[in-house]
Amino acid sequence: MDSLKEYLQSLESLVVRGEKRKYYRFRPAPFYGGIATADCVGCPLNCVFCWSSYPRKHPQTAGKWYTPQEVFDSLTDIAQKKGFSQVRVSGNEPTVGRTHLMQLLEKVRSSPFQFILETSGILLDREYVEFFSHIKNLHVRVSLKGTCEEEFAALTGRTPEGFRSQLRALQLLVEHEVSCHPAVMVSFSSNEGLRELKDRLSSISPRLYLEEEQVILYPQVKSQLQKAGFMIR
Repeated sequence: MDSLKEYLQSLESLVVRGEKRKYYRFRPAPFYGGIATADCVGCPLNCVFCWSSYPRKHPQTAGKWYTPQEVFDSLTDIAQKKGFSQVRVSGNEPTVGRTHLMQLLEKVRSSPFQFILETSGILLDREYVEFFSHIKNLHVRVSLKGTCEEEFAALTGRTPEGFRSQLRALQLLVEHEVSCHPAVMVSFSSNEGLRELKDRLSSISPRLYLEEEQVILYPQVKSQLQKAGFMIR
């Protein structure tokens, strides 16, 4: 994972500035029954099925700078206008820029909203998760990139061990009693691979619910998949 760490340092220099982080959009979204969403800029993975590829590929030009307070205010404004009880950071990878996310979560902590953190989990360590354990209105959705190490590498362009980092993140979340669940894109996986993944997740905790999702073929995503030679199951 050394090359990933090096890339992360370079990425953070483009999307993190002190307590500020880059975002490219604030919006209401229909998911989870309705949720206020802040779409952030910058991700250390290169998922072939990514629906938010422009800010991922062009972090130096995409988005604008926002403080945690500005992000919180924008999310709560949308939630209050729409009658939502949930807010989230989505788009690229929310856990890039640890100080920014922690400060944002501190503000959410004293609010009436549930915060859903959508993350690959590869940047989560014990210190990060320990902080999460104190935010009782936080739920973490760990988006697994495939069902195994080989699929992770093929789908993300990163080394296979990144998949084990995802599973370790889930282990830490469970150990620290942070509300969480894994999700996996099954469009590129076999039934056998899915069964084996469920066994691995059960060894972490038999109570983990696995969300199975299918790729949404937005025109841009379809083009990316065709160029990469992927077949959808």
